[in-house]
Amino acid sequence: MFKTIKNSLYVEGVKVEEIAEKFGTPLYLYSQTQMIENFKKFDLAFSFFPHLICYALKANSNLTIAKTLRQEGAGSDIVSGGELYRALLAGFNPKKIVFSGVGKTKDEMRAALKKNILAFNVESLEELKVLNSVAKAMGKKAPIAIRVNPDVDAGTHRHITTGKAENKFGIHKKFIFEAYKTAQSLKNISIQGIQAHIGSQITSTAPFVTLLKTLLNYVDELAKAGIKISHLDVGGGLGICYDNENPPSPQELSKAFIPHLKGRNLTLLFEPGRFLVGNTGILVTKVLYRKKSGTKTFIIVDAAMNDLARPALYDAYHEIVPVASKNGTKKKVDVVGPICESGDYFARNRTLEIPEQNDLLAIKNTGAYGFAMSSQYNSRPRSAEVLVKGKKYSVIRRRENFLDLVCHEQ
Repeated sequence: MFKTIKNSLYVEGVKVEEIAEKFGTPLYLYSQTQMIENFKKFDLAFSFFPHLICYALKANSNLTIAKTLRQEGAGSDIVSGGELYRALLAGFNPKKIVFSGVGKTKDEMRAALKKNILAFNVESLEELKVLNSVAKAMGKKAPIAIRVNPDVDAGTHRHITTGKAENKFGIHKKFIFEAYKTAQSLKNISIQGIQAHIGSQITSTAPFVTLLKTLLNYVDELAKAGIKISHLDVGGGLGICYDNENPPSPQELSKAFIPHLKGRNLTLLFEPGRFLVGNTGILVTKVLYRKKSGTKTFIIVDAAMNDLARPALYDAYHEIVPVASKNGTKKKVDVVGPICESGDYFARNRTLEIPEQNDLLAIKNTGAYGFAMSSQYNSRPRSAEVLVKGKKYSVIRRRENFLDLVCHEQ
């Protein structure tokens, strides 16, 4: 939904220049049509089997974006009380909400139990026992899936791998039967499912198939022990193309799953985030200055690592394109922000068309873990967010001002 027409970048039917001129920069722009298309691709791919797609709210928790996906039939995967609050405000049915995370508090448990969510993805024996006590005090039964740490290498960046033994997530596969036996013995726990999430930005079906087979094996072994599993949650992590990756499509993932799901009386749950919203957004930024330093040429822009942290955190690649191309000279440059950190960059030694001062650049594929990870570091107000559909657009989060920086301080 982002196309260059006659040297001008468009989002759906609107010039990016027009929106940036109206709302300023830095600015997050999203395509609503692309979000809907991404969800439908995933949903249709698994139409052969009972399933629920729970949008991982952490990827982009803007209420309008969450509501867009909810209206298409999505559930929600949450990891905090704040995300529960957002999910409910966006209108998600509590029976389509799963609560993940290694450090759920008693207050968060109470709030989720009060709303009768679908399931807690339990990540430790101590959490299981605390949840039981909270549910007992409320006169409820807490529905749970136990999150397995399957020690599966997802083949992704070490900071976003979550299914290896060295990671903090889930209960190691050696102790899964003990965990389910404990859950079975607790009067205020209701066993519903089994869950695992092995990482983010996965670019092959193989880790997913390994995970599915592992979980199905546990389902069978638990059934022999008299423990029935009604849903199987394989988490999220399906990658997108940032550079030259070739991630599988939902349809390819579906084909890989089909042989293993035949005859199974289960509901399949997914928790995608990046796949649904990653390619729906761009970060628009204005060129402030250009300078040479030794062998380096720097393009200094008004966006910074507080707006988009992924390059600084993971050395992540995001394509950068001119909003209005002039077919000028190309050269290797570093695109950097104004924050007082050497890690404040968006590209290093990247061959780009040399922009002029005040030109606009678009940093692509920033719909996931872009604004959601932004901060006010260096006392920089956070950017606005704008949603486009067709030829219409509207602000879905206003730009912060200096008062917003200090409004909670005394």
